[in-house]
Amino acid sequence: MAAAAAAGSGGSPALSSGGEEPPAGPESPVSAGPSAGFRLTAVRREPAVRLQHGVSGLEPLAWSEDHRVSVSTARSIAVLEQLSDIRSGGQELVIHRTAVPAPAAGCLLKVGSKKEVAECKEKFANSKDPTVSQTFMLDRVFNPEGKSLPPMRGFKYSSWSPLGCDANGRCLLAALTMDNRLTIHANLNRLQWVQLVDLTEIYGERLYETSYKLSKAETHRGELGDFAEFQRRHSMQTPVRMEWSGICTTQQVKHNNECRDVGSVLLAVLFENGNIAVWQFQLPFVGKESITSCNTIESGINSPSVLSWWEYEHNNRKMSGLIVGSAFGPVKILPVNLKAVKGYFTLRQPVVLWQEMDQLPVHSIKCIPLYHPYQKCSCSLVVAARGSYVFWCLLLISKAGLNVHNSHVTGLHSLPIVSMTADKQNGTVYTCSSDGKVRQLIPIFTEVALKFEHQLIKLSEVFGSVRTHGIAVSPCGAYLAVITTEGMTNGLHPVNKNYQVQFVTLKTFEEAAAQLLESSVQNLFRQVDLTDLVRWKILKDKHIPQFLQEALDKKIESCGSTYFWRFKLFLLRILYQSMQKTPSEVMWRPSHEDSKVLISDSPGMGSTEDDHQEEGTSKQTSKQSLCEVSKGTDPDDPADDTLAHSSDVGGHEPMEEKLLEIQARIEAVEMHLTREHMKRVLGEVYLHTWITENTRIPTRGLCDFLMSDEGYDDRTARVLIGHILKKMNKQTFPEHCGLCKEILPFTDRKQAVCSNGHIWLRCFLTYQSCQSLVYRRCLLHDSIARHPTPEDPEWIKRLLQGPCTFCDSPVF
Repeated sequence: MAAAAAAGSGGSPALSSGGEEPPAGPESPVSAGPSAGFRLTAVRREPAVRLQHGVSGLEPLAWSEDHRVSVSTARSIAVLEQLSDIRSGGQELVIHRTAVPAPAAGCLLKVGSKKEVAECKEKFANSKDPTVSQTFMLDRVFNPEGKSLPPMRGFKYSSWSPLGCDANGRCLLAALTMDNRLTIHANLNRLQWVQLVDLTEIYGERLYETSYKLSKAETHRGELGDFAEFQRRHSMQTPVRMEWSGICTTQQVKHNNECRDVGSVLLAVLFENGNIAVWQFQLPFVGKESITSCNTIESGINSPSVLSWWEYEHNNRKMSGLIVGSAFGPVKILPVNLKAVKGYFTLRQPVVLWQEMDQLPVHSIKCIPLYHPYQKCSCSLVVAARGSYVFWCLLLISKAGLNVHNSHVTGLHSLPIVSMTADKQNGTVYTCSSDGKVRQLIPIFTEVALKFEHQLIKLSEVFGSVRTHGIAVSPCGAYLAVITTEGMTNGLHPVNKNYQVQFVTLKTFEEAAAQLLESSVQNLFRQVDLTDLVRWKILKDKHIPQFLQEALDKKIESCGSTYFWRFKLFLLRILYQSMQKTPSEVMWRPSHEDSKVLISDSPGMGSTEDDHQEEGTSKQTSKQSLCEVSKGTDPDDPADDTLAHSSDVGGHEPMEEKLLEIQARIEAVEMHLTREHMKRVLGEVYLHTWITENTRIPTRGLCDFLMSDEGYDDRTARVLIGHILKKMNKQTFPEHCGLCKEILPFTDRKQAVCSNGHIWLRCFLTYQSCQSLVYRRCLLHDSIARHPTPEDPEWIKRLLQGPCTFCDSPVF
C-alpha cells in the first residue's frame, strides 16, 4: 500500500496514490484493507434511528466522551445517548433520545443601539447603490429573519466539552444556530436540556461597551452609518466554529489569602473576521456566573473555516495553542497565553503548518496526541480534510526546538471529503465522502516521520445503497455512527430523503474484552461502547467466554482493583439476563383463552370434549403467533414448533438452578464491592472527625455490619474499625426514623427498617437512610444517593460526588 512520504518543515508535499479498492463480498460484514494485520470487519448494529428533520451544517455528527451522539438538524439537535443497560434482554443498542430545540426567536447581532440599527437598515435597503442594497438584502447575517428569503432555521455546528464540566460531572453541549446564536446547554435531569448561557448576547454587550474596539490603543473605525463599518461589526461577532479545550487547573485566592485549585475549561470561538474569543469557565459550569474571563486573539487568517485545540505535553509541562484553517488553504497554530493556569506554556509566535493559497478549503481538523516509538517521546498528529485529500502534520519537540513534518494523503476518495473523525486512543482517522465510502487511515511511524495504511469500508454493502452526510467514532473506537439517506436505485435518485443515524462495529468482541481488561481508565461508564460489544456477545451466546473468565479471575487475584470486580458483576448480570425466559404472552394482545375459561366456568355449561380440543387448538395458535412475532418467521414452520416444545418440556429445572447459581454469584460480588466502599467511607470518617456526631454517616452501623459476618476476615477492616471504635468511646449516635423517631438498625446495606415497619432506602455513597422525598439515582438505576446539604462538611460532599459503586455511572 502506497502511503504518504514525509516532507521536511516548510517543504512541498509529497503526494501519494492510494491502492485499488478491494472487491467486497456479498456478505453483510465488510472486510476492508490490503494488510492482514490491519483487517477491519464492519458489521451493522441495530437499531437505526430515524431523524425527524433533515441534517444541517458542516460536520453534523459529534460523539461526546460520555457516550452521547449529537446530530444537527433543521429544527433541533437530536441527542442519542448510548446505554449499556444491565436490565435489557434485547440485543439491540439501548439508546435514550432527547433533543435541544432551536430558539423560537431569531438572533440579531448587537452592532449598536436599536434606533440606530433600524435607521441604518432602512438606509442600506433603500440605497441607490446596488452593491450596497443587494449585498445588504441578500446577506443572511444582516437579515436572519429572511422576509423574502427562507428563514434561517436549524443548527450550524455543535461541540461537546470534556467529561466533568456540568453539575453532574458530565459533558456540556455548545450549539451554534444557523442565525449565529452561540449557546451552552446542559442535560441535568436526563429528560430536558437547559440553556445555561447565551454567549452571543454577552459578547455583543462587551463589544458595545468598548465601542467595538478590541484594545484601547485601537483607533476609532467610523460610524455605523458607513456600510463597511456595519459589515465589520457583524463579521467580528459572527461565529464560524467553536471548540472546547481539555480541563485545566487554575488557582483561586480565598478571603484568608489561601490558594485553592479550581478546575476550568476553555471554549475558543472563531469569528468570520479571523478573531478568536477564548472564554474561560470555572467548573462546574452553572451559568453566567461561571464565566471567569474572555480574551480575543487576532489570527490574521482570511476566510477562516475551522478551528481545533493543540494540547501537547512535554517534560510534565503542557503546551497549548489553536490550529486555524482557511477556506483558501493555509493552516497555522496560534499561541494562547493562559492566565492563572498551572503548568501551561505556549508558543512564542505562530507556526505555519501549510502556507499555500491553493484554494482547497480546510473544513475539518483533528489533533491527536501520540507516542513516538523511535524518538521515545510524545508528539502531536494534526490531520485536516482539504477537498478530497487529507493533509497531515507531525509536531515533535526536541532539543533543537519544534520539528514539523507535513504531507498529503491522496487517492482516498473520488469526491470531496464531507466528514472526518478520529479515534484519539490509537490515532486512527476515518474519512467519508457522500457516495457511502469510508476510509480508515492508520498512522505508522517511521524513523523519519509517518506513513498511513488506508483501507476502504463500503457502507453500501452494510446498509445497501446510501448517501452519507457525516460520521463520528465512539470514545473508545468500538462503533462508527453514520448519517445516511437513500442512495440511487436503478440510476434514479429517491423522491424523499429519510435521514437516519446508523451504527457500524469497528472492533470485534475479543478486541473489546482485551481493551477492557487492560484499561488505564478503569471506569465502566467511560467505556460504554466497549461494554456494549461484550453485552451483545453474551446475550447472543448465552455464556461468558472461557478466556474472558480466566483472564478476569487472574486480574482479580493479582491486582484486586474494584474495577475488575465491577466488570465481573457486569458480566454476571448480563449472563443472568440472557438466561431469562421471554414473556409467555404478548401483554397488549387480547387472550382468547380467558374467554374460553369464562364460558366453561359459567353455570349451566358443561365441559365437553370438543371444548377441550378447541381450547388446545387456541393455545397452540397463540403460541405460534407469539413465535411469529418474536422471530419474524413462518408460523407453519415445524422447526419453530419443536423448538418451543423442547424448551418448555426439557431443561426447566436445570435452567432455574443455573439462574439461582448466577444470582448467588451476583450477590457475592455486590457484597464484596459494598464492603470495599464501606471501608473507604470509614477511612474518611476516621481522617476527618474527632467525634463522629453529626457526620450524617451511620458509623457504628457500618462497623457492626462489617464485623457481623464471621466468614469475612479482612485485617485492614478490623484494624480500621478498632481505631474508630476507640475514637467513638462507646458512643453510638444512632439514626432515627423521621416518622416515629424509633432507632433505625443497620441490618441491610440497601434499606433501613425501624421497629414500626417504616422502610427507608439507604444512600449507597454514605449509607445514611434517605428520609426525604427527593434523592438521586445512578444512570442505570442501580442504586440511590441523597443530595448534599449545606450542613455537610467538604469531605462528605466529595463522597456524594462519586459514581455508582456497582456500575460506575454518574448519579442524577
